[in-house]
Amino acid sequence: MLENKIRDDEGYGCAAVICTTTETETRSLMQTFGGTWVPLRRPHDHQHYFETSFIDKHGTEQWVLTCQQDIMGMAAASALATKATLVFRPRYLIMCGIAAGISKMADQVYGDVLVPSEVWDYSTGKVVGPDEAELHFGGIGFLPRPQSKRIDPELKKLIDRLSAPGACEFHVQTGLLACGTSVMANQIAIDKRVHALEPTTMGLDMESYGIFLGAESASDPRPKALVIKSVCDYANELKSDEYQTLAAFTSSRFAEYLLTKELDYS
Repeated sequence: MLENKIRDDEGYGCAAVICTTTETETRSLMQTFGGTWVPLRRPHDHQHYFETSFIDKHGTEQWVLTCQQDIMGMAAASALATKATLVFRPRYLIMCGIAAGISKMADQVYGDVLVPSEVWDYSTGKVVGPDEAELHFGGIGFLPRPQSKRIDPELKKLIDRLSAPGACEFHVQTGLLACGTSVMANQIAIDKRVHALEPTTMGLDMESYGIFLGAESASDPRPKALVIKSVCDYANELKSDEYQTLAAFTSSRFAEYLLTKELDYS
């Protein structure tokens, strides 16, 4: 049990904390890992946690914990990531789930796994008059001031290898993931708000930047942040929930593959 687990020599308390945003994502994650997920409640903490163990590539038992945000968005993601990191001291802080595929550089289909090497917040900036900015919506102008966070260099090498054709059973894409405060279902908005700034952006979500910020803000030993989101729609006028279960499944399966077959814990 994680409550009674002694931290390792580096100060880490478990292999990973995996954050989710929706019930669909949480259910898929727990079903994918199998085994028995045990509820873990802490005094004075209203968050629900679940823990289980798995065997890593060296045959060693490791512990993993999952927790779900109460609401969508970067602020909730950052708050949950920060708290879970401080309490459980994971070596990896992971977010699984669904995202929009918006790549103009590569073909994307439902269920493709997006693992960003860099996450950027496209929603930060200054609202001005329409004559003061190239980006404007009717009578409103917007001066973007994007912020970004990058993946750990060693994790990037691993993901770059796994994204090569035929490297694993998954169709993995890596690159830029945009994160913002709104659900997007409009191609013009994507073109103006995202691709106008970063044309190579492959995906879009509302939480990933908060996960990286939570990991970066933690005291030592800091976890390595990793976002694994799969394509469930294309953030256009045809957006629907039809493929969310599929996307949650492929995201969870890739997370399980990384934890059991690829990642190191020392």
